[in-house]
Amino acid sequence: MKNLSHISRAALLATLVVSLAACSVLESDKIDYKSAGKAPTLEVPPDLSQLSRENRYAVPGGAVTANAYQAGAANAPGIPTAVANIGDVRMERSGTQRWIVINRSPDQLWDPVKDFWQESGFLLTTEQRNLGIMETDWAENRAKLPQDIIRGTLGKLVDSVYSTGELDRFRTRLERTPTGTEIFISHRGMQEVYNNSRQDQTVWQPRPSDPELETEFLRRLMVKLGVTQEQSKILAATTAPSKTAAVANVGGQPVVQISEGFDRAWRRVGLALDRTGFTVEDRDRSAGIYYVRYVTPNPDKKEPGFFGKLFGSSDKNEAPIKFRILVKSGQGESTTVSVLNASGAPETSANAQRIVQVIADDLK
Repeated sequence: MKNLSHISRAALLATLVVSLAACSVLESDKIDYKSAGKAPTLEVPPDLSQLSRENRYAVPGGAVTANAYQAGAANAPGIPTAVANIGDVRMERSGTQRWIVINRSPDQLWDPVKDFWQESGFLLTTEQRNLGIMETDWAENRAKLPQDIIRGTLGKLVDSVYSTGELDRFRTRLERTPTGTEIFISHRGMQEVYNNSRQDQTVWQPRPSDPELETEFLRRLMVKLGVTQEQSKILAATTAPSKTAAVANVGGQPVVQISEGFDRAWRRVGLALDRTGFTVEDRDRSAGIYYVRYVTPNPDKKEPGFFGKLFGSSDKNEAPIKFRILVKSGQGESTTVSVLNASGAPETSANAQRIVQVIADDLK
């Protein structure tokens, strides 16, 4: 990582700089995650590129963008461009948020989804089958490392010298519906930055969630669930405009007003909570309530996270603040999101104002 011996690292890089200048290539268009922990023994290797025995797992190279998917779909002979679903699987989208809708129960999907993350190089740190929530550990996308001659020749021998300075974690939520399941994947990222002018110390700080990375893993999950590579690209390229979300004040309480119906607003708010650092401990869709608490996102637990600083809490031993997020249907195609305290009373503090603003910003 960046906090390893900068002297030895600088010396090595200085020695090799002439050789690397001509051949260093940053292959940022590929995904090859490596967990910081030790993975359990698997029958299937965690590197998807090695699964040649199962053609449906093969992941071709290329940039992961919706424009690329659309361009590929337009040039693919014999593949319909207006497909909304394949078999019992489809992808829905609102703005930058996407999720999978599938006509299978959460019980049928839990093990395949768990296998998917392990095959992708991750360990699972959270498995709450009763809530339909699983979360990966922090992992590094090794495909972002420079693929130079020295690293290619020596491989793991000098691997510890290299680091992207970025870590990613993914949360998957399976929500039961009357006809099957909705699957949400949210991304949270951290980046290592210098904290002084001498650049001899670093800290981990949150970085924005990556909607395209969420989409790519949703697409790969669809392949795991039986959709072909070409079909998954078409489904992932399907676009839908996002509805407006704005902060307002109703009766002295800050709220988010969304110009769409309850069902869609419920999904989007849940994904926004996953993205912005809250842990959903429970939910009651019939009552429109998410029971949440905030967990500091820092992987080394040494620095207060974004919300820790936001709420003025830097004590690691302090109990998490718990809230209830109420999603309430309004007149016509409109929904209001408000914050309740742990007892269910309306929250009117500055914390509530900050929370609704964070939700509204993610929904835009």
